[in-house]
Amino acid sequence: MKKLLSLLLALSLLLSLSVCVLGEGVSLTDQTGRQLTLAETPGRIVSGYYISSSALIALGLEDKLVGIEAKAGTRPIYARSAPALMELPSVGTAKEFDLEGCVALKPELVILPAKLKSAAETLEGLGIPVLLVNPESQQQMEQMVFLLGQATDTQDRAEALLGFIAGQREKLEALLAEGEKPRVYLAGNSSLLCTAGAGMYQSDMMLLAGGENVAAGIADTYWADISYEQLLAWNPDYIVLASDASYTVEEVLADPNLADCAAVKNGNVLQLPGDAEAWDSPVPGGILGSVWLASALHPHRMSPEDRDAIINQFYETFYGFRYCED
Repeated sequence: MKKLLSLLLALSLLLSLSVCVLGEGVSLTDQTGRQLTLAETPGRIVSGYYISSSALIALGLEDKLVGIEAKAGTRPIYARSAPALMELPSVGTAKEFDLEGCVALKPELVILPAKLKSAAETLEGLGIPVLLVNPESQQQMEQMVFLLGQATDTQDRAEALLGFIAGQREKLEALLAEGEKPRVYLAGNSSLLCTAGAGMYQSDMMLLAGGENVAAGIADTYWADISYEQLLAWNPDYIVLASDASYTVEEVLADPNLADCAAVKNGNVLQLPGDAEAWDSPVPGGILGSVWLASALHPHRMSPEDRDAIINQFYETFYGFRYCED
C-alpha cells in the first residue's frame, strides 16, 4: 500500500507540471503558472536563488552557471562541492536584483524566485527565457527539481535525486511507524521563543523523524512568537535549535526560565547541523534533516552509523564530497 501511495504521489507531482517536448526544444509551465519555451538546451545559466543553485549543482550543472545570487561565499555547500561558484558574478538578491548585470552575462536561461516576476517579464521582453521557482515546501522543492531537469536535459539526474528523497522518506515511515513519538519543540534562528506551526516545512520534518510537534496547534504559516509560559506548558521532551540559530545549546540549557522544562532537565537540547546547508529548509538535502533528527529521537532504530552512511551517500552521489568522516 505504501509503495502504491508513493507511486500515486509521484504521478500527482508530474501531472501538476506541464511539460511538452517540441522537436529539439521543450515547453514548460513554471511554478507561478507562466509558460516558457526553450528551443535548445541552455548552455549559459543564471540562478538568482540559493535553493535553485544548490539543485543545479546536484544535477551536475555547475559548469553551466555564469551568474549566481549574492552572498554565495557564505554558502558552505558551494565551498565543499563547487567552489568556483563563489567567484561568479553576483546578480543580487530578491530585494535588490541586478537586472542589467544579469543581461550582461548573456544567459540562455535565468532561474529566479517567484517574487521576481516583474524582473522575469523584463528579461523575457529582451528575449531571455526565465523559469520562476517557488520551493517553499518539500513538494514544491521536488517540483522545482523536476522542472530544472526538464529545462536542462538532466532528467535522469533529477529522477535519481527525487528517487533518493522518496526512498529515504519511505524508509523513515516504515522504521518509525510504531512506538513512542517524543514531543519536540523547534526553535527558530533568531530567537528561542519563535517556532514553526503545523503549516511549515519544519513541522513535516519533525513528523517524518518520528516526533510530535508541540506547536502543531499554531496556524501561522510563518515563524510564530511565543512566551516562556507557553513553552513550559508544552513541556517538550526535546528542544531542537535551527541550524543557523544565533544562540547556543549551552545558553538554552543555562536559561533559568527553562529549569523546569523536561528537555532541559534531561539535557535533550540539540541543534540541527549546518556544516553544508540548512536541512531545516526545503533544499535538495532537506530529507537529511529528518534522517538526522530520527537518529537523535530514536537512536535504537536509527543508529549514528546508519545515519552517517545515508548522509554520505547523498553528498557523495549528488555533490561529490564526503560529509561525515569515519
